[in-house]
Amino acid sequence: MRLFFSPASPYVRKVMVCAHEKGLADRIEKLPSAAGPVDRDQTIVQHNASGKVPCALLADHTPLFDSRVICTYVDSLASPEASLYPQDARRFAVLTLEALADSILDACLLCRYEKVMRPEALFWEDWYRGQMDKVDSGLDALEGRWFVDVSGDFHAGAIAAACALGYLDFRFSDKDWRSSRPQLASWFAKVSERPSMKETLPPA
Repeated sequence: MRLFFSPASPYVRKVMVCAHEKGLADRIEKLPSAAGPVDRDQTIVQHNASGKVPCALLADHTPLFDSRVICTYVDSLASPEASLYPQDARRFAVLTLEALADSILDACLLCRYEKVMRPEALFWEDWYRGQMDKVDSGLDALEGRWFVDVSGDFHAGAIAAACALGYLDFRFSDKDWRSSRPQLASWFAKVSERPSMKETLPPA
């Protein structure tokens, strides 16, 4: 499998963490990309109309996107034992957790674009605050309602949550998300020691 790759993308990191957890990382060829919300990489657009990463290409050139689809595919390539997407009663909790973590990331990316890409004179404070409110309510949900589910096995939902927290530390290092969420902070410190998380750290 080939993967349009950006080392700073938390969605790409999700895919690579899944691949490391399943022992398949060495089967993924990383393709360079220059994906952006304004100037899109036309090489990616040929395969994924949105121009976003991650986008995977199978041996027959069939494209797969977005990260949830690719993670599911990676999981399907390995032994069904210890699947990242359990087939029992936990399945929909795991899928919902992954969606929750991705919604945190979606809001983070919008905040990032507002700060970095929008001309300073056009910065919209209310928009930024509204997106960050989504991040905070998502983190509160992980600390509260969903903590038992996220802190069990290191399944796809937990991987997505870990990548979302990692992205906060990477791009929003001045945000103190830990002090009011001690359980989540402790869990993240623990899972950050996993080889899959260490191998996929974005560049400093």
